[in-house]
Amino acid sequence: MKPLNLLRMVAVILVLLVVGCGGKNVASSLPNGGIVYNKYNVHSFMDRKDIKASYANWVEVSTGQTVFPPNTKFQVGKWKRGFVLTKVGGGQTIHYEYDAKRMGMSVDDYIKLITSPTPVKLSGLSKLDQQGVREGKALKGMSKEGVKTALGYPAAHTTPSLSDNQWTYWRNRFKTMVVNFDASGKVVSVQ
Repeated sequence: MKPLNLLRMVAVILVLLVVGCGGKNVASSLPNGGIVYNKYNVHSFMDRKDIKASYANWVEVSTGQTVFPPNTKFQVGKWKRGFVLTKVGGGQTIHYEYDAKRMGMSVDDYIKLITSPTPVKLSGLSKLDQQGVREGKALKGMSKEGVKTALGYPAAHTTPSLSDNQWTYWRNRFKTMVVNFDASGKVVSVQ
């Protein structure tokens, strides 16, 4: 093979490799090489072969569901339908489904919203809030911050503002759950 043809072939291969790897690395925009701590419970379940979670927060505590508590240490990675969170030291990988159109923000912005580069303090939560976080449930009398920590950040297409007194979550892919707050931001009912 002539040196010029070999050089062209190598150049084409390099271009293809660069283009093929051109997807944005989610972890590259995060501090600590993509090592983060979740601010809120991550409700997940075992799908056919993977652990799944969603921006819609499938919060029905049931058989087969795992709740990863706040301050679990994760490595963030890419996934075509959202992103992955791999538990540092535990190896469990959560395939986190994400829809940027429904949430009104990029996947990177969402990851920054629900995670922190350092562990978060939960000491400011009331005892009732902390109980709800441990149980992964919204309990009557909990604060909005407690509910957000227990159930996750509500999906923006159904709860456009955290100042609203109704937050909608999904129990599973098919049923919703509404958390109602009074004027002081305390849970009055869960439907």
